[in-house]
Amino acid sequence: MFESKYSGFLTALLIIIIIGIIGVLGFLGFTFLKKYNTDKAASDAVDSFIEDVSEKEDDVEVQDAIDDVSDTPISSSGTRKLNGYDILGTIEIPATKVKYPVLERVTKGSIEAAVAILYGPGLNKEGNTVIVGHNYRNGQFFSNNKKLSNGDKIYITDTDGKRLSYTIYNKFETTAEDTTFYTRNTNGAREITLSTCTDDSKRRIIIFAKADDDA
Repeated sequence: MFESKYSGFLTALLIIIIIGIIGVLGFLGFTFLKKYNTDKAASDAVDSFIEDVSEKEDDVEVQDAIDDVSDTPISSSGTRKLNGYDILGTIEIPATKVKYPVLERVTKGSIEAAVAILYGPGLNKEGNTVIVGHNYRNGQFFSNNKKLSNGDKIYITDTDGKRLSYTIYNKFETTAEDTTFYTRNTNGAREITLSTCTDDSKRRIIIFAKADDDA
């Protein structure tokens, strides 16, 4: 009688363990697939954007060559989008292997697809432009910003096809409510600010970088 109950208990425990393992594997598989699909879509968007701006540069060169004989402009490619959001450029950070589109504005949907502009005049423009990205602690988006250091490079490509290098010169943590650095005076220089959560999501990791042409 006792052995029968004990055997039944072990069988039930084994079933619970198996169900638990299947659940964990299913969750991990779903998480991996979601990350893969998001990164694949972002990577394809970057490639398409770079191709578009390269074609735009070629169109400008051809247009300059025929300006004296024709008043008909050559049309450039349309605005690229990712998940319904305009792509305003790309960001590359070699130190953390980041390469993502920069989307037009910060919303729940935009920063689940890539990184996005929260504040400022725009990419490669004079002044400070704030770019926000999630820290999912899995290497995606700005998850590894905590590993960046002063002197590391960031590359920004805008809709005109201009690719500028920026050098990180300041990194710090602050509260989620702190926005005082958004409006800092850059003295005419082109700067970007990267913002993401700390691993515990209680604070923000802030990174300042200045365009090398303005250093």
